Amino acid sequence: MKAPDFDYVRVRTVEEAISLLQQHGDDARILAGGQTLLATLNMRLSEPALLIDITGIEALRGIERRGERLWIGALATHSAIEASSLVSELAPLLAAAVPHIAHRAIRNAGTWGGSLAYGDPAAEWPACLLALEGALTVQGAKGLRRIDARDFFQDLYTTALAPDELLLGADLPVATAADWFGFDELARRRGDYAAAGVAVAARFDGTTARHVRLAFLGMGATPVRAPRTEALLAGRTLTSGSIEIALSSLKAELDPMPDLHHDAATKQHLATVLARRLLAAAHASRSALAA
Repeated sequence: MKAPDFDYVRVRTVEEAISLLQQHGDDARILAGGQTLLATLNMRLSEPALLIDITGIEALRGIERRGERLWIGALATHSAIEASSLVSELAPLLAAAVPHIAHRAIRNAGTWGGSLAYGDPAAEWPACLLALEGALTVQGAKGLRRIDARDFFQDLYTTALAPDELLLGADLPVATAADWFGFDELARRRGDYAAAGVAVAARFDGTTARHVRLAFLGMGATPVRAPRTEALLAGRTLTSGSIEIALSSLKAELDPMPDLHHDAATKQHLATVLARRLLAAAHASRSALAA
């Protein structure tokens, strides 16, 4: 299929983009990397009257440390995040997740902000930001807003971003020596959307887990946390016994949506397999450090 007719404007500033969003409302769409938007245009799932190209706004490309937070601008590409020494040092979870994103050509074009703003529940970045308890900064006609990741993803492809707001970027806490991170997913083929995936962000006191955050992708209409299971792991050593207790809780807590290739029971099983694998890796890592 071919994309519908639309007008196209390439802007140079955030203010220009917001002004156009105000004028055109739901008839306008933002073009960043285009990884998802161009596909929806060609399939006629999206039919905007105006496409606002923000790739000329250089201020949205940065990756930098700001105190005890790591800031990633909305236009930072997946490949830029993959290549960043700051990300490797301060956000190991993102470094672990990025090779799972599609293929190299898509990582070269797709953006951090585009993935977050689209809110695909099978995408890696929303789940990672949720596990890290990061926050997103948006700007609209009324000024700046900072939105916690747990409040940003609201429903299937639906976020807290208002029609006249532009996502500027997102920040997350920098990693410490007490932290452990892991990411894994299962897909039919490398680069396909994951049937299930999990991002783990844990903090330890020796071998005791102070907290363990589990954020799953491919499970529901949004990336999902497992707070009841997380509570069971807090204050425990991640032995095989405590992990199995947590996994029993996880099976009861997760309520996956089936997709075209996997029923709910299969997705629940895959999520449990991934969680067991990463929790065991976390325990092994912390035990080795304590030895």
